[in-house]
Amino acid sequence: MTSLSIQTTIIILLLVMGQVIRIMSYDRAANERNAIPGLKLLGKPLQWHRLDDGVMGGQSETLHQVVESSADETLHFTGQINTQGGGFCSVRSPIEGGLPSDTTAIRVSFRGDGKTYKFLLSDGNKSAFGPSRRSPSWQADLPTEKNGDETKVIPLNSLTPSVIGGPVSTDVTLDPTQVKELGFMLSLKLSNGEPNPVETFGSGIFPFSLKIRSIEAVRASEKD
Repeated sequence: MTSLSIQTTIIILLLVMGQVIRIMSYDRAANERNAIPGLKLLGKPLQWHRLDDGVMGGQSETLHQVVESSADETLHFTGQINTQGGGFCSVRSPIEGGLPSDTTAIRVSFRGDGKTYKFLLSDGNKSAFGPSRRSPSWQADLPTEKNGDETKVIPLNSLTPSVIGGPVSTDVTLDPTQVKELGFMLSLKLSNGEPNPVETFGSGIFPFSLKIRSIEAVRASEKD
């Protein structure tokens, strides 16, 4: 083995060790304990915690906060993406009691930064392996205008089932009553598994900002 190949091997081992150390030190339980209250869904308060690519050894970081005014409050989903060894940030909240059985869509009001985010629903299962592979998360792309106030309705039947960041074929259907968690994500992958373009994601290390003003369940008896 040449000196160059030895050096290359050492560098690779150091990178892998660094990733393993980050995985071991990522404290998801602490993130959940330190959840931030903000916004309501169906009259019930939401509690937001971050889940970033540090769970798999990445270096991205969410810096979320809730900003209150005299009229309302806004969830600021901000932070920094680092595509070296990772590439996603997210905020998530449990949904107490799930969604009503006649929920047909989710209406979200927000102000973005021109990036394409993802809206997430799941049954709250924390594992991405084993039996939970039969219980995917459900995702929809959420394109945003730069510094523009928007309201979008996301039909539940438009959501894509996903496991470990990619779409899957499944016989499981989305049951609103079993939805126990919702979230927002910025990821290098779109909901269909294709790369999120540089124009709507970014490259290298970069900041992001999505300000969420309200989240509402649309019922079958209502008009979108």
